[in-house]
Amino acid sequence: MILIVNVCKEKLHYYEFIKPIEEILKKNEIKFVTKHYKDISKSDLKECEKIIICGTSLRDNQFLNDLDKFDWITIETKQILGICAGMQIIGLHCGGKLKNKAEIGYYTESFKNFLGLNGDHEVYHLHNNYIEFKDNFAVLGYGDIVQAVKYRNLYGVLFHPEVRNKDLIVNFCNL
Repeated sequence: MILIVNVCKEKLHYYEFIKPIEEILKKNEIKFVTKHYKDISKSDLKECEKIIICGTSLRDNQFLNDLDKFDWITIETKQILGICAGMQIIGLHCGGKLKNKAEIGYYTESFKNFLGLNGDHEVYHLHNNYIEFKDNFAVLGYGDIVQAVKYRNLYGVLFHPEVRNKDLIVNFCNL
């Protein structure tokens, strides 16, 4: 079972950032449960096989004030995929620095064999922030700023694969 972590403060944002991921998993008959980050228990973390931390809207950054709610990231041994805000949370917990740069729309980015992406692919950006990573992260997607990383069991993408590149989510779940 996949644990989908909702980081949205506004309930309406669920329909843009969480529900599309749930639909991808349903279509591929992958079992999941969705929880808001403030409601995740040790039992939730124990019972899941993998974790996806979703993104949220440009102005919804409450999660940055609650980073202690994600302390489990650095001790969890299960594979975790962070999407946009999720990648920022992972990066901050692993010593990265939060930087500002807004990118909205479709961009062509280059990838090095990252969850089924290799070479140039068009991806959808919707973010105000990005992470400047420490050297311990393998950068597997790049453009003007880092788009995809892997470090141990942690995977991160700054773009939104639930909009374009949906196979990336399925590939992660099937690792």
